[in-house]
Amino acid sequence: MLSIVVLGTAAGGGVPQWNCGCTNCAAARDGDRQLGSTQASIAVSADRKHWFLINASPDLRQQITDTPCLHPKPGAMRNSPIAGVLLTNGEVDAVAGLLSLREGSPFGLYAHERVLRILDANSIFNVLGAALVPRIAVEIDAPFEPRLPDGTPSGLEITAFAAPGKTALFLEGADDDELGDTLGLVIRDRVGGRRLVFIAACAAVTPAVRAHLEGAAMVFFDGTLWRDDEMIALGLGKKSGQRMGHISMEAALAELDGLDAGAAKYFLHINNSNPALRENSPERRQLEAQGWRIPADGMEITL
Repeated sequence: MLSIVVLGTAAGGGVPQWNCGCTNCAAARDGDRQLGSTQASIAVSADRKHWFLINASPDLRQQITDTPCLHPKPGAMRNSPIAGVLLTNGEVDAVAGLLSLREGSPFGLYAHERVLRILDANSIFNVLGAALVPRIAVEIDAPFEPRLPDGTPSGLEITAFAAPGKTALFLEGADDDELGDTLGLVIRDRVGGRRLVFIAACAAVTPAVRAHLEGAAMVFFDGTLWRDDEMIALGLGKKSGQRMGHISMEAALAELDGLDAGAAKYFLHINNSNPALRENSPERRQLEAQGWRIPADGMEITL
Protein backbone atom coordinates (compact mmCIF):
# COMPACT_ATOMS: atom_id res chain seq x y z
CA MET A 1 0.00 0.00 0.00
CA LEU A 2 1.25 3.46 -0.89
CA SER A 3 -0.32 6.37 0.99
CA ILE A 4 0.00 9.95 -0.24
CA VAL A 5 -0.95 13.23 1.40
CA VAL A 6 -0.87 16.40 -0.70
CA LEU A 7 0.63 18.98 1.64
CA GLY A 8 0.64 21.86 -0.82
CA THR A 9 -0.05 22.47 -4.49
CA ALA A 10 1.18 26.00 -5.26
CA ALA A 11 4.34 27.31 -6.87
CA GLY A 12 6.73 29.60 -4.99
CA GLY A 13 4.88 32.22 -2.96
CA GLY A 14 1.67 30.22 -2.60
CA VAL A 15 -1.83 31.54 -3.23
CA PRO A 16 -2.34 34.29 -2.27
CA GLN A 17 1.24 35.45 -2.73
CA TRP A 18 2.17 38.15 -0.22
CA ASN A 19 2.78 40.92 -2.78
CA CYS A 20 0.46 39.89 -5.61
CA GLY A 21 -2.83 41.52 -6.55
CA CYS A 22 -3.71 39.26 -9.49
CA THR A 23 -7.24 37.94 -9.94
CA ASN A 24 -6.55 34.64 -8.17
CA CYS A 25 -4.73 36.17 -5.20
CA ALA A 26 -7.38 38.84 -4.71
CA ALA A 27 -10.14 36.23 -4.78
CA ALA A 28 -8.26 34.01 -2.31
CA ARG A 29 -7.91 36.95 0.10
CA ASP A 30 -11.63 37.65 -0.28
CA GLY A 31 -12.49 34.17 0.99
CA ASP A 32 -12.48 31.89 -2.07
CA ARG A 33 -11.14 28.84 -0.22
CA GLN A 34 -10.66 26.67 -3.29
CA LEU A 35 -8.04 29.13 -4.58
CA GLY A 36 -5.94 29.30 -1.42
CA SER A 37 -2.98 26.90 -1.41
CA THR A 38 0.43 26.45 0.18
CA GLN A 39 3.68 25.69 -1.64
CA ALA A 40 4.06 22.33 -3.35
CA SER A 41 4.97 19.22 -1.36
CA ILE A 42 3.60 15.73 -0.75
CA ALA A 43 4.17 13.10 1.93
CA VAL A 44 4.37 9.37 1.14
CA SER A 45 4.30 6.25 3.32
CA ALA A 46 4.21 2.48 2.94
CA ASP A 47 2.74 1.88 6.42
CA ARG A 48 0.98 5.17 7.42
CA LYS A 49 3.26 5.30 10.47
CA HIS A 50 6.45 6.66 8.92
CA TRP A 51 6.33 9.39 6.32
CA PHE A 52 8.76 10.81 3.78
CA LEU A 53 8.31 14.38 2.58
CA ILE A 54 8.93 15.21 -1.05
CA ASN A 55 10.46 18.67 -0.78
CA ALA A 56 10.32 20.93 2.26
CA SER A 57 8.37 24.03 1.33
CA PRO A 58 8.56 27.35 3.21
CA ASP A 59 5.01 26.54 4.41
CA LEU A 60 6.04 23.24 6.01
CA ARG A 61 5.31 24.14 9.62
CA GLN A 62 1.71 25.02 8.75
CA GLN A 63 1.37 21.97 6.50
CA ILE A 64 2.44 19.69 9.35
CA THR A 65 0.00 21.41 11.72
CA ASP A 66 -2.80 20.84 9.19
CA THR A 67 -1.94 17.15 8.66
CA PRO A 68 -2.78 14.88 11.64
CA CYS A 69 -0.75 11.90 10.38
CA LEU A 70 2.38 14.07 10.67
CA HIS A 71 1.73 15.00 14.32
CA PRO A 72 3.76 13.60 17.24
CA LYS A 73 2.35 10.57 19.03
CA PRO A 74 -0.05 11.52 21.82
CA GLY A 75 1.84 11.96 25.07
CA ALA A 76 5.28 12.02 23.44
CA MET A 77 7.42 14.98 24.46
CA ARG A 78 9.65 14.80 21.38
CA ASN A 79 8.49 12.66 18.48
CA SER A 80 7.72 12.86 14.77
CA PRO A 81 6.49 10.34 12.19
CA ILE A 82 8.58 12.18 9.57
CA ALA A 83 11.31 9.68 8.69
CA GLY A 84 12.92 11.54 5.83
CA VAL A 85 12.87 14.38 3.32
CA LEU A 86 13.67 13.98 -0.38
CA LEU A 87 14.62 17.10 -2.32
CA THR A 88 14.00 17.28 -6.06
CA ASN A 89 15.88 20.57 -6.55
CA GLY A 90 17.68 23.31 -4.66
CA GLU A 91 15.13 26.08 -5.14
CA VAL A 92 14.04 28.10 -2.10
CA ASP A 93 10.51 26.68 -2.30
CA ALA A 94 11.91 23.14 -2.02
CA VAL A 95 14.49 23.59 0.77
CA ALA A 96 13.47 26.51 3.02
CA GLY A 97 11.13 24.32 5.09
CA LEU A 98 14.11 22.32 6.33
CA LEU A 99 14.73 25.12 8.79
CA SER A 100 11.39 24.30 10.45
CA LEU A 101 12.66 20.78 11.21
CA ARG A 102 15.58 21.89 13.38
CA GLU A 103 14.28 21.02 16.86
CA GLY A 104 16.09 17.73 17.41
CA SER A 105 14.14 14.88 15.75
CA PRO A 106 16.08 12.44 13.56
CA PHE A 107 15.33 11.99 9.86
CA GLY A 108 17.25 11.28 6.67
CA LEU A 109 17.81 14.05 4.14
CA TYR A 110 18.07 12.72 0.58
CA ALA A 111 19.11 14.77 -2.44
CA HIS A 112 21.40 14.75 -5.44
CA GLU A 113 24.99 15.56 -4.49
CA ARG A 114 24.73 18.89 -6.34
CA VAL A 115 21.82 19.97 -4.12
CA LEU A 116 23.61 18.69 -1.02
CA ARG A 117 26.57 20.91 -1.98
CA ILE A 118 24.19 23.88 -2.03
CA LEU A 119 23.11 23.07 1.52
CA ASP A 120 26.68 22.43 2.64
CA ALA A 121 27.73 25.84 1.30
CA ASN A 122 25.08 27.66 3.34
CA SER A 123 25.88 27.50 7.05
CA ILE A 124 22.30 28.22 8.10
CA PHE A 125 21.45 24.60 7.27
CA ASN A 126 23.96 23.48 9.89
CA VAL A 127 21.08 23.80 12.37
CA LEU A 128 20.26 20.30 11.09
CA GLY A 129 23.15 18.49 12.75
CA ALA A 130 24.58 15.53 10.88
CA ALA A 131 24.25 13.25 13.92
CA LEU A 132 20.44 13.51 13.76
CA VAL A 133 19.93 14.45 10.11
CA PRO A 134 22.38 12.58 7.88
CA ARG A 135 22.65 13.92 4.33
CA ILE A 136 22.43 11.06 1.85
CA ALA A 137 23.40 11.51 -1.80
CA VAL A 138 20.93 10.17 -4.35
CA GLU A 139 22.23 8.84 -7.66
CA ILE A 140 20.30 9.35 -10.87
CA ASP A 141 18.59 6.19 -12.23
CA ALA A 142 19.70 4.10 -9.22
CA PRO A 143 16.77 2.65 -7.20
CA PHE A 144 17.18 2.79 -3.43
CA GLU A 145 15.12 2.14 -0.30
CA PRO A 146 15.11 5.05 2.13
CA ARG A 147 15.61 3.94 5.73
CA LEU A 148 13.77 4.85 8.90
CA PRO A 149 15.79 6.74 11.53
CA ASP A 150 16.55 3.47 13.37
CA GLY A 151 17.95 1.95 10.17
CA THR A 152 15.05 -0.38 9.39
CA PRO A 153 13.57 -0.55 5.84
CA SER A 154 10.82 1.89 4.92
CA GLY A 155 8.99 -0.36 2.46
CA LEU A 156 9.46 2.22 -0.31
CA GLU A 157 11.64 2.09 -3.41
CA ILE A 158 12.61 5.40 -4.99
CA THR A 159 14.33 6.10 -8.29
CA ALA A 160 15.43 9.63 -9.14
CA PHE A 161 15.73 10.65 -12.79
CA ALA A 162 16.98 13.82 -14.44
CA ALA A 163 14.21 16.12 -15.63
CA PRO A 164 14.77 19.00 -18.07
CA GLY A 165 15.02 22.15 -15.99
CA LYS A 166 17.40 24.80 -14.73
CA THR A 167 19.64 25.62 -11.84
CA ALA A 168 18.20 27.38 -8.79
CA LEU A 169 17.52 31.07 -9.41
CA PHE A 170 20.02 32.21 -6.78
CA LEU A 171 22.78 30.09 -8.38
CA GLU A 172 22.29 30.93 -12.04
CA GLY A 173 25.56 31.24 -13.93
CA ALA A 174 27.45 28.60 -11.95
CA ASP A 175 27.75 25.20 -13.65
CA ASP A 176 24.33 25.58 -15.25
CA ASP A 177 24.86 22.51 -17.42
CA GLU A 178 25.50 20.12 -14.51
CA LEU A 179 22.93 17.39 -13.88
CA GLY A 180 21.10 17.12 -10.59
CA ASP A 181 19.33 20.46 -10.24
CA THR A 182 15.94 19.14 -11.31
CA LEU A 183 14.84 15.60 -10.53
CA GLY A 184 11.72 13.56 -11.02
CA LEU A 185 10.98 10.70 -8.65
CA VAL A 186 9.50 7.26 -9.25
CA ILE A 187 8.14 6.01 -5.92
CA ARG A 188 7.02 2.39 -5.42
CA ASP A 189 5.51 0.46 -2.57
CA ARG A 190 7.85 -2.56 -2.41
CA VAL A 191 4.99 -4.93 -1.48
CA GLY A 192 2.23 -3.82 -3.82
CA GLY A 193 4.49 -2.46 -6.53
CA ARG A 194 2.23 0.42 -7.56
CA ARG A 195 4.11 3.37 -8.96
CA LEU A 196 3.80 7.11 -8.30
CA VAL A 197 5.74 9.63 -10.41
CA PHE A 198 6.44 13.10 -9.05
CA ILE A 199 7.82 15.93 -11.22
CA ALA A 200 7.34 19.38 -9.72
CA ALA A 201 9.55 21.13 -12.29
CA CYS A 202 9.98 20.14 -15.92
CA ALA A 203 10.96 22.28 -18.91
CA ALA A 204 10.02 19.75 -21.63
CA VAL A 205 8.34 16.39 -22.13
CA THR A 206 11.18 14.34 -23.55
CA PRO A 207 10.78 10.69 -24.58
CA ALA A 208 12.57 9.72 -21.35
CA VAL A 209 10.16 11.77 -19.21
CA ARG A 210 7.15 10.27 -20.95
CA ALA A 211 8.54 6.76 -20.52
CA HIS A 212 8.67 7.29 -16.75
CA LEU A 213 5.06 8.52 -16.72
CA GLU A 214 3.57 5.75 -18.85
CA GLY A 215 1.73 3.13 -16.83
CA ALA A 216 2.08 4.91 -13.48
CA ALA A 217 -0.77 4.50 -11.02
CA MET A 218 -0.49 8.21 -10.23
CA VAL A 219 1.30 11.22 -11.72
CA PHE A 220 2.04 14.62 -10.21
CA PHE A 221 3.35 16.90 -12.95
CA ASP A 222 4.59 20.48 -13.21
CA GLY A 223 1.63 22.82 -13.74
CA THR A 224 3.28 26.15 -12.99
CA LEU A 225 1.84 28.26 -15.82
CA TRP A 226 -1.03 27.78 -18.25
CA ARG A 227 0.79 29.51 -21.12
CA ASP A 228 4.46 30.21 -21.58
CA ASP A 229 4.17 34.03 -21.63
CA GLU A 230 1.60 34.18 -18.81
CA MET A 231 3.70 36.21 -16.37
CA ILE A 232 4.70 38.67 -19.09
CA ALA A 233 1.16 39.10 -20.44
CA LEU A 234 -0.24 39.80 -16.96
CA GLY A 235 2.52 42.27 -16.09
CA LEU A 236 3.69 40.06 -13.20
CA GLY A 237 7.21 39.41 -14.44
CA LYS A 238 9.61 39.49 -17.36
CA LYS A 239 10.37 35.79 -17.72
CA SER A 240 8.65 33.12 -19.77
CA GLY A 241 7.88 29.72 -18.34
CA GLN A 242 10.71 28.21 -20.37
CA ARG A 243 13.13 30.77 -18.97
CA MET A 244 12.06 29.67 -15.48
CA GLY A 245 12.44 25.98 -16.33
CA HIS A 246 8.75 25.09 -16.63
CA ILE A 247 6.73 23.76 -19.54
CA SER A 248 3.31 25.39 -19.78
CA MET A 249 0.20 23.38 -18.98
CA GLU A 250 -1.20 23.85 -22.47
CA ALA A 251 2.03 22.52 -24.00
CA ALA A 252 2.19 19.62 -21.51
CA LEU A 253 -1.41 18.65 -22.28
CA ALA A 254 -0.53 18.42 -25.97
CA GLU A 255 2.70 16.50 -25.35
CA LEU A 256 1.08 14.09 -22.88
CA ASP A 257 -2.09 13.50 -24.88
CA GLY A 258 -2.90 9.79 -24.77
CA LEU A 259 -0.81 9.12 -21.66
CA ASP A 260 -1.93 5.84 -20.06
CA ALA A 261 -5.59 6.50 -19.22
CA GLY A 262 -5.32 4.35 -16.12
CA ALA A 263 -3.09 6.89 -14.40
CA ALA A 264 -4.54 9.40 -11.95
CA LYS A 265 -3.03 12.58 -13.37
CA TYR A 266 -2.58 15.74 -11.31
CA PHE A 267 -0.94 19.08 -11.94
CA LEU A 268 0.80 20.75 -8.99
CA HIS A 269 3.32 23.54 -8.34
CA ILE A 270 0.70 25.88 -9.80
CA ASN A 271 1.49 29.58 -9.93
CA ASN A 272 -0.92 32.16 -8.54
CA SER A 273 -1.30 33.61 -12.06
CA ASN A 274 -2.60 30.37 -13.60
CA PRO A 275 -6.25 30.69 -14.75
CA ALA A 276 -6.72 26.91 -14.43
CA LEU A 277 -6.90 27.41 -10.66
CA ARG A 278 -10.45 28.70 -11.13
CA GLU A 279 -12.95 25.84 -11.23
CA ASN A 280 -15.23 27.51 -13.80
CA SER A 281 -12.48 28.59 -16.18
CA PRO A 282 -12.19 27.25 -19.75
CA GLU A 283 -8.62 26.23 -18.93
CA ARG A 284 -9.81 24.03 -16.05
CA ARG A 285 -12.49 22.48 -18.25
CA GLN A 286 -9.90 21.70 -20.91
CA LEU A 287 -7.47 19.95 -18.59
CA GLU A 288 -10.28 17.97 -16.94
CA ALA A 289 -11.61 16.93 -20.34
CA GLN A 290 -8.15 15.46 -21.03
CA GLY A 291 -8.20 13.48 -17.78
CA TRP A 292 -6.12 15.79 -15.58
CA ARG A 293 -7.04 17.25 -12.20
CA ILE A 294 -5.81 19.88 -9.77
CA PRO A 295 -5.52 18.52 -6.22
CA ALA A 296 -6.36 20.41 -3.06
CA ASP A 297 -4.09 20.91 -0.07
CA GLY A 298 -4.76 18.12 2.43
CA MET A 299 -6.03 15.59 -0.10
CA GLU A 300 -5.23 11.99 0.88
CA ILE A 301 -4.87 9.14 -1.61
CA THR A 302 -4.14 5.43 -1.18
CA LEU A 303 -2.80 3.27 -4.00
